[in-house]
Amino acid sequence: MSAVSVANPLPVQSVAPPDVARATTEPVWVRRALIGVALVFLSLFLFVPLVSVFFEAFKKGWEVYVAAITEADAVSAMWLTLIAAAISVPLNLVFGVSAAWAIAKFDFRGKSVVLTLIDLPFSVSPVIAGLIYVLVFGLQGWFGEWLMNHDMKVIFAVPGIVLATIFVTFPFVARELIPLMQAQGQEQEEAARVLGASGWQTFWKVTLPNVKWGLLYGVILCNARAMGEFGAVSVVSGHIRGETNTMPLHIEILYNEYQFAASFAVASLLASLALVTLVLKYIVERRVHQQMAQVQQAGAAA
Repeated sequence: MSAVSVANPLPVQSVAPPDVARATTEPVWVRRALIGVALVFLSLFLFVPLVSVFFEAFKKGWEVYVAAITEADAVSAMWLTLIAAAISVPLNLVFGVSAAWAIAKFDFRGKSVVLTLIDLPFSVSPVIAGLIYVLVFGLQGWFGEWLMNHDMKVIFAVPGIVLATIFVTFPFVARELIPLMQAQGQEQEEAARVLGASGWQTFWKVTLPNVKWGLLYGVILCNARAMGEFGAVSVVSGHIRGETNTMPLHIEILYNEYQFAASFAVASLLASLALVTLVLKYIVERRVHQQMAQVQQAGAAA
């Protein structure tokens, strides 16, 4: 009987239960309602404020707009914002690549602790980060007296702004590269080493080309956050006009002084940066997804 039952198995019908079908197939009106809710939400909290920024910026004419963005304090705020981003983004690029390579390619004690520390800026308020730097480098801080004796200034100066910007932006590159490197595995690097490549040659010829789109994606996000950071920079800057005000701080001062046209004019520059960032993010994100799909297909084939 057992031989017969094995040789002639009963046909099995792979039909999903009715409850599962009802749970995974929504009526048309439900899908349209969900899409409508999403569109209303995006309109109220994204499109309408964005349009309002540009409308208010050009409300009093092109001359007023140009005067607002070419005014001395505005130009100083733009330069300081660019300086902070130009310093913090490359440093975070080096840190992100190094941290991702170490975490994804090596096993060592304390790896989970390193991952937790990388995520620290996501869980700590930027204001708290700024206060930490004031505690360490302020006049009453741990190194305040030493800095004053050596005529060095960190808080209420450009170095403090750069340090605060670095703190709030350093997870972005690492967090984009870690899952990508982990998905790729170590086979290609090991093959390169077997063929005689050195560590640097393996990195430049194998590892870096494989993660270039994820790296660019992380740099774009890091730069956008660096140029738009407010909380931490506000604490350490001192709000000195023409010296320690970045673009977000300059916008706040103009708005508090009821210079609405000027404040929206400068804000439109940051909004334009956000739009450019979104376009670049979309393009690079598609490349990253394609790269991840190729990695998964290669892993399945292996």
